[in-house]
Amino acid sequence: MPTSEPLIRNISDTARWVAMYRARETERADPLFRDPFARRLAGTRGEEIAAVIQKRMKQSWPLVLRTYLFDSLIAEHLRQGGDMVLSLAAGLDARPYRMGLPQSLQWVEVDLPEILDYKESILAGEKPRCALRRVRLDLSNRDARRALFADLGRQAKTALIVTEGLLIYLTPEQVASLAEDLAEVPGFRRWIVDITSPGLRTMLTKQIGSLLAEANAPLQFSPEAGPEFFTPHGWRPTAVRSMLKWAGMKGRLNPFFRLLSLLPDPKGRQGRRPWGAVCLLEREDSRPR
Repeated sequence: MPTSEPLIRNISDTARWVAMYRARETERADPLFRDPFARRLAGTRGEEIAAVIQKRMKQSWPLVLRTYLFDSLIAEHLRQGGDMVLSLAAGLDARPYRMGLPQSLQWVEVDLPEILDYKESILAGEKPRCALRRVRLDLSNRDARRALFADLGRQAKTALIVTEGLLIYLTPEQVASLAEDLAEVPGFRRWIVDITSPGLRTMLTKQIGSLLAEANAPLQFSPEAGPEFFTPHGWRPTAVRSMLKWAGMKGRLNPFFRLLSLLPDPKGRQGRRPWGAVCLLEREDSRPR
């Protein structure tokens, strides 16, 4: 890799890094999930990024547990009759190819052209297990995303929104705006998000913030209100799954973190304690305005 080029060039490169973690999990003897496409998608650059980040972040389980918990909540939604999954900032996610999905399911991926073009080139010979559509769109363009949401809302009755690894790069104002735009669509019924406490964001910034700053992708969103941040913006938390606790239940923690996982989850406002969770939100039929 040229020394004049940043390790992480842009936010799309973070998808290559995360794909490498999925590849390593897949290659374990006891994986929580299998993603046979992850290593190809990560590529050499993903492997190089992961090697550098591993020296700064010794624990790999948070990203693995995040993927596992998203998988679990997606599967639950489909068992309850969901007819669409809308994956925003889909990156190099290969769920339409690796999960057991009904053929009738509509899966819509939205991301920047560069990352979707790259993914299509890698997966050109593979067949998705459901009806897959890719939309090249900059989600910061509010008019364009609202038009897309309205169009998809006319096609779905029970859609699930997926934003894995996206919100932490947005400001609270941007997250609130996105939440309100999604809540405007009656067919968008559920939304899976991952959130961190201010304490965890501070810790991550110390570890890898300089690398992300070079890519103009600082870590920003860590609501003190926790999952309740979304309530005034049209979404009610119905399931909050602590990544630390689930990592403990799945036997992925060293003795120190296993002891920490036995502590009760923080209630109410979040503070300096490092904490992260995957949350299922449900759309409020009548939201405050």
